[in-house]
Amino acid sequence: MVHDVNITVLQITVVVSLQLWTATLLHDAGWLKMLAIAYFFGSFLNHNLFLAIHELSHNLAFSTPVYNRCLGIFANLPVGVPMSVTFQKYHLEHHRFQGVDGIDMDIPSRAETLLVTNVVAKSIWVMLQLFFYAFRPLFIKPKPPGYWEFINFSIQIALDAAVVYFWGWRSLAYLILSTFVGGGMHPMAGHFISEHYVFKPEQETYSYYGPLNFLTWHVGYHNEHHDFPRIPGSKLHKVKDIAPEYYDGLESYKSWSQVIYMYLMDRTVGPFSRMKRKVPGTAKKSE
Repeated sequence: MVHDVNITVLQITVVVSLQLWTATLLHDAGWLKMLAIAYFFGSFLNHNLFLAIHELSHNLAFSTPVYNRCLGIFANLPVGVPMSVTFQKYHLEHHRFQGVDGIDMDIPSRAETLLVTNVVAKSIWVMLQLFFYAFRPLFIKPKPPGYWEFINFSIQIALDAAVVYFWGWRSLAYLILSTFVGGGMHPMAGHFISEHYVFKPEQETYSYYGPLNFLTWHVGYHNEHHDFPRIPGSKLHKVKDIAPEYYDGLESYKSWSQVIYMYLMDRTVGPFSRMKRKVPGTAKKSE
């Protein structure tokens, strides 16, 4: 099952165009103005594109995988840094080997669990979430780049260079800043924590049924997504409607901002609050 291709391509094209256009308008903006627009506007656009890339990593736009990969590289452009192809390589392993230590790169490293233990450290960790997601695989499970990663890198660097050449460094800074703040202490970024951080013993994955699903390709339907990763996000609500007996009894959220607050203030929760498996089929809470 895939999305309506025309609608998907149109949605991504509109968001990419709007964000790049906004970057050109801010070529001589002050840093405070740029930060405000990045946090309250650009962050929502770039996070939307990040989750469009997530959908495309599951080949949910086209039936031909290479077309999804090309659209993912296009969606990557306003993000500022090349990540679409590499994300797919690691994310599909997260689905196949969820929680398996050393394979699932969604699991925080041992160093993170030891260092991030109080509200101050957790606040810094939340603000820098994207850096941990980006660099964790490089230290724990590095993979040699492939042909498509070089294409992703080349196209992204060419776009970044063009932005700097025609509009200046501030326009590029706006794009990268939008990515950074949108992945940190931001309502949209609450899904990073809500999806798999264990707040209720014995429940590993949590869904979010709130309004931000409409901006995030319905990634909040996360139990449903892991059960049926080949169903587009826009149709996952039908899974819950068809089989409520499997989902209504599970803990879920209605606010990602509340999830971030709970994560920061609850001393019993941190990067260590994940289910880890030594081998597929056996699980334990990370220590």
